[in-house]
Amino acid sequence: MAAVLYGWGIGHAAVHPYYSAAVRSMGTSWHAFVYGGLDPSGSITVDKIPGALWPQALSVRVFGAHAWAVALPQVVQGVLTVAVLHRTVRSWAGPVAALIAAATLTVTPVAVVLDRHSIPDTLLTLLLVCAAGALHKAVRTGRLLPLLTCALWVGLAFQAKMLQAWLLLPVFAAVYQLAAPGTWVRRARRLALAGAVSFAVSVTWLLLVWATPAAHRPYVDGSTDNSPWSMVFGYNGVSRFGGSQHALGAVAGTAASRTTGNTGWTMLVNHTVGPQIAWFLPLAALAAVTGVLWRAGMPRTDPLRAGFLLWGGWVLLHVLVFSLSSGNHGYYTVVLAPALAALAGGGVAGFWVEYRAGGPRRAALPVALGVTVLWSAVLHAPHRAFAPWLLPTVLMLGLCGVLGLWAAGPRSTRRSVKGALVAGIVATLLAPATWAVASLDPSYAGSAMSPLAGPVGTAYTTMREGGTTAAVGLNQPSARDTALLGYLTAHRGGAKYLLATQAAYSAEPLLRARAQPVLVMGGFTGLTPFPTASGLSALVTSHELRFALLTSKRPATPATAWIKSHCAHVLPRVYGRTSEGNFRLYDCATAR
Repeated sequence: MAAVLYGWGIGHAAVHPYYSAAVRSMGTSWHAFVYGGLDPSGSITVDKIPGALWPQALSVRVFGAHAWAVALPQVVQGVLTVAVLHRTVRSWAGPVAALIAAATLTVTPVAVVLDRHSIPDTLLTLLLVCAAGALHKAVRTGRLLPLLTCALWVGLAFQAKMLQAWLLLPVFAAVYQLAAPGTWVRRARRLALAGAVSFAVSVTWLLLVWATPAAHRPYVDGSTDNSPWSMVFGYNGVSRFGGSQHALGAVAGTAASRTTGNTGWTMLVNHTVGPQIAWFLPLAALAAVTGVLWRAGMPRTDPLRAGFLLWGGWVLLHVLVFSLSSGNHGYYTVVLAPALAALAGGGVAGFWVEYRAGGPRRAALPVALGVTVLWSAVLHAPHRAFAPWLLPTVLMLGLCGVLGLWAAGPRSTRRSVKGALVAGIVATLLAPATWAVASLDPSYAGSAMSPLAGPVGTAYTTMREGGTTAAVGLNQPSARDTALLGYLTAHRGGAKYLLATQAAYSAEPLLRARAQPVLVMGGFTGLTPFPTASGLSALVTSHELRFALLTSKRPATPATAWIKSHCAHVLPRVYGRTSEGNFRLYDCATAR
């Protein structure tokens, strides 16, 4: 089911315009591949560690420059995440819990819409689930190798999305120290060793870039000092939490690189983010609390309680970070999906055991299912015009399931009790599954920049009001870009670069259309101090660069000022346009 949901129609996948431009370049040039170059010449890197883009670039190199080739690794990673979670939960809480967890993750709307995209969070989530599985094994067996494997997975996850991979280290360390066999000194020593392994793997790419002479690698985007450490710990670290905009040598963020919405303590349940991820929050919370409290008298090394601590800590820590950060895209929350799914599976399986055993805890199962169904109604109510049949169906199924379980007595048949349980579980899964399946329709899949499932987000609003969203693909230039590329190619005159652009925003459609060297001035934000005005002048003088494309949508820099004062404006009719819009083309041949 995951393979169908994630892979259906990927021939029309809407890939991220910035990342897919880099992926095409990295799939063309091994130099750009290793260093994460945004263009094939490797003039400047992407503004993140390129680990999550490597599988996509390899796919493009093998299968060609197609949108589906970019999305294919994401589909595989999403399906693997479901499989790894199933295996992990099975060893922790049994086959019933594993099946429920796998189904829950599969139909989580944000997971479905993101696993059909090209954003790094998909690989991050897979690697962290692998790390959690290894930690479960380390706690259960007391062996060192699984703990070091967990550290390895976290280090690889750092290559996918940097510091976010380290968020779970305190949770992993606390659970291991609390629940693993052996003396506390032995456990602490092993954690120290695992921490060293995780750090060493995490900084591998940083050390490679740092040790490579600047003349032999791309400029590091997001930094004022061409340092990978500034890009990771400043631009993608401290500045994300409202710190100094130039912290640790970072470039200041702009509206193009920072989102200011979806923050605060209610972000996970607002009308946009809630339907993406929050369907199972009440069930997960009940499972985590009861899973710990009900096993209070068990030995310290009880693996079932350790699992509830691990998955519950995973959710709690991410809720805190998302709530305190300066802004989040809705799709960031996909990292919560495996933990919520594991808690849902482990919780329902545990509640079912207590239900069959009788006693006061018997009521936990119908209460948990009933609360989850009511919560589904709360999340869907603001959007009840979308799938109007959904709300009454969920409530009716939930009512049948809850009442059937509550009223079941000693004379009730086993089949009727199981039927009520199935009805309750289906009621909890139906609403998120409906939102997830809806995202197969591009009208309900968000935008290329911000994928969201269902009738939410600016892309959905635009299309509902009769507008259209820009299609993003590879080898599919618009008529306007085709005319510009034809003019540049015909008049390039042997220059190294096809042209220079002001920020990645201007370069993206050209890089996706053709894998040609483009000097991306200012990087993603347009504020990165590369190239300098003198460096740009040297490129023009040495005949390595002739044309430059500037835009009014990015801030001016010394390099763009030099172009305006030294280069000739090219009228749009010369290269097949009727108007310039936000762009102006300059010819610097006369500046030589």
